[in-house]
Order: sequence, then structure tokens, then C-alpha cells
Amino acid sequence: MEARIPSRQLFIDGKWVEPIKNSRLPIINPATDKIIGDIPAATAEDVELAVNAARRAFARNKGADWAKAPGSLRAKYLRAIAAKITERKSELAKLEAIDCGKPLDEAAWDMDDVASCFEYFAGLAEALDAQQKAPLSLPMDTFKCHILKEPLGVVGLITPWNYPLLMATWKVAPALAAGCTAILKPSEWSSMTCLELADVCIEVGLPPGVLNILTGLGHEAGASLASHPHVDKIAFTGSTATGSKIMTAAAQLVKPVTLELGGKSPILVFEDVDLDKAAEWTAFGCFWTNGQICSATSRLLVHESIAAEFLDKLVKWTKNIKISDPLEEGCRLGPVVSKGQYEKVLKFISTARSEGATILSGGGRPQHLERGFFVEPTIVTDVTTSMQIWKEEVFGPVLCVKTFSSEDEAIELANDTQYGLAGAVISNDLERCERVSKALQAGIVWINCAQPTFCQAPWGGIKRSGFGRELGPWGFDNYLSVKQVTQYISDEQWGWYQPPSKL
Repeated sequence: MEARIPSRQLFIDGKWVEPIKNSRLPIINPATDKIIGDIPAATAEDVELAVNAARRAFARNKGADWAKAPGSLRAKYLRAIAAKITERKSELAKLEAIDCGKPLDEAAWDMDDVASCFEYFAGLAEALDAQQKAPLSLPMDTFKCHILKEPLGVVGLITPWNYPLLMATWKVAPALAAGCTAILKPSEWSSMTCLELADVCIEVGLPPGVLNILTGLGHEAGASLASHPHVDKIAFTGSTATGSKIMTAAAQLVKPVTLELGGKSPILVFEDVDLDKAAEWTAFGCFWTNGQICSATSRLLVHESIAAEFLDKLVKWTKNIKISDPLEEGCRLGPVVSKGQYEKVLKFISTARSEGATILSGGGRPQHLERGFFVEPTIVTDVTTSMQIWKEEVFGPVLCVKTFSSEDEAIELANDTQYGLAGAVISNDLERCERVSKALQAGIVWINCAQPTFCQAPWGGIKRSGFGRELGPWGFDNYLSVKQVTQYISDEQWGWYQPPSKL
């Protein structure tokens, strides 16, 4: 089941290009802590080449080749990319699993979502043609007005390591569908499948410069991309701290940004639930993707009347999760992405313990795995709202728990966070679910589930979880500029000024 590790270069202007400084970064398999290959490391000089290539592609043939081409033409390329992703699903899933540590079944699911996302935005590209010159009704019959939707230009797309190809696709697909040209900068921790996307683009004959892919360090390639004067927009998914830096850099040029940042999302479990169903969704909400997910429902709020019984069930479900090498059949929890992340997660757990919390389950390395960056799914109880584990995003398989006695208290605790990405409510009382959904301060709310994501529905948060929405028509609009065109249609003189005297 071993996967071949391709050796790739940067992808600029439709070609493989060596980094100007010839630097490369190691690829470390998080399940083994072994170097299995390397990726090119772009710097500011390579960013310059990529931006120039993207600008040429945007303007080529006065835009007729891409930016101003019919949406149906761009859709053909997106559908061809989707077909190739499906064709290469098995290979790409294995690369994803050994690169970022997610279970192979998860990675395969991601590849299905990647293909579906390209297909979805192909459909929006086609529909855009019919939306052009949409008329507006005006209160004066001497004018008529229509609307044009135009691509923003060259966009910089900076993506994280937890969903390497899928998060890239959430940005690449709508950007290309809209007629933008793009530079993709994936995380240095998991770039392999994004480089394979470049290979797919070559296979389908995507016009040169429409998509450029630069791997490398964030403070070198990513920072140069965010601050480049000829990049018209930045879309970023990652930490709140890095998002703040990108926003600062973009502000110097009044450049629009879309930011999907951190989270500390709650899951509220009321007293009327089926305990096993609620326990599985609670585990899935926090431990899916090895706990490394911005929307992880990592704060469990459970009604005090069922807390003891529910936590007993939850521990049993958690201990039944198969933790193994991601390529092993049935794996449901793999390693976190890197040694640094492994140490960070364990530090969160030790700090929780030192602050007075109880480690109810997990809390360390699984005994049967001697190497790799594995952390047991961990449940932390006796948590107070002043503790680090309550307030800060762990980005690992760690769930903290508090009890509540009333709906109002549950909502108050749920909203006690600087973040606002997601939230979940589990209850058989659907009227209560509706009330709680409205009261939660979040961009996404799940009822009787956690983490379902569909490319048709908007994704994004409020507060320090960022702003803007990805996916659905909202994600498409991120890459379009709206232009109004208004025409005076009367034959009469406008008549505002006194006409000059006729001689």
C-alpha cells in the first residue's frame, strides 16, 4: 500500500520551474517521523515570477482567453480537473494520508469532495453567462441600468495543512470559475497533493499562468504573496494570528481579504438525547481529522442531569476509536501533522492538568505506538472558564467539558469565546434547537450532528474566526466585482444648467 512520492518543482506559467534559490524542504511522514521526500521552497523572487505569469494570463488577448471568456469555457477546464481527480483518487488519498496524517478513509472522502467542488463551481461559471447585464428597475424612466459581474483579477490563495487539497480547492475552484487567475500557496507541512493538482492542470491543458502553485515557508512565500502590490485579493485559511498579519499587509494596499481563521466551537447536549447517538456525534465533532479542524466542537456543554452517564458513554466510544498508521485498514485517528504540533497539544493537556482540570480519558501517546506524532483522543473535565483549555484553540484531539443546568446558561457558556466559527446543538426538542441556533454567535450551526459540510452551503465565521464566506454562491462572489452600468435614454436635454445664450 506504499505510495510513490513524486519529486516536483514549483508550478509557474504552466511549467515546472526550479526555485530561484534552489531550496527544498523535507517531507516528514507524521506517522513515522521519517523524511520521505522533499518539496521546493519558493521565496519572494519566485512569487514575483508567479504574479507576473498570472497577470499575463489574466490580460492575454485582452482577457478573451480567460478573464472575459464565456463561463462555459472555464467550466470545461474545471470539469476536466474534477474528472482527473476522480481518476487519481486512490493515489491522491494515499499521498494526503502520509503527508498530513489523516486516516486514509478520510483522505479518500476528501478527494470525492474535491472533485464535487470543481464540478459545483463549473456549474456556477456556466450560470454566470446568463446573469450578465441583469437589468435593475429604477425609479426614473429616463434611465436604464444593468449589472456586470467581473473577475477581481490576480488572487493569492493561502491554505492550511489539515485539508491540503480540499481547502485549496475551496479557493481555486471559485477563483478560476469567476475568471480570476491565481497563485496558490499551500502549507509547507502538507503540499504534496497541491503539487499533484499542478500535474492535473498540465494534463487538462489549463492555459499557462491561470493557476500557479508555490510551495514554501509562510514567512517567505506567503508573506511576499500577501504584500505583493499586483495581487488584487488574498484569501486565507489558517490561524487567527497569521490572519491578522495578512490583514495588516493587505491593508497597506487597501486589498480585499477573506479570512477563515480559528475556532473554539461548542457542542450543547441536552437531557432528552439518545446518549449513544449524541456520544458518537460529540466524538466525531472533536476527533475527526485528528482533532485538527478549525470548526472542531471542542467545548462540550452537557446538561448536569445526564453528565455522569453521558461522559461514561463518551469515554467508551472514545476508547473504541482505532488509532494507527493512517494507511492501516479501519484507522479512525492518525497522528497530528508535525513534531511541533504534537508538543503543542501535549503542552495544552499538561497546562490543563496544572490549572486544576481532570484528564478523564487519554492525555498522552497511545501505548502501542512508539513513534510518530500520535496523541490519544483526550477528554478534560472540571474545567473553568478561566482555563487556557477553555479559551484557546488546541488544534488536536482534545475535548474540554462543562455542565449546565438551563438553556440560558448553556447559551451563555457557548458564546463565552472570542471565536465564532461553528456550534452544534443535540436535542430531541426541535423548537429548542431552533432557539439555540438563533442564539449561538457563530457562522455555522449544526442540529443533531457535527461537521457536515457541503459545497453548496456557506462556510465562515464571525468575531476572531474571520469574515467572508466560502462555498456556495457566496464563495463564488468572493472573486467577482460588481459593476453597475447606467444609461440615459431620453432624447431630452438634461436641463440642470441654464443653456448658454445662442448668438
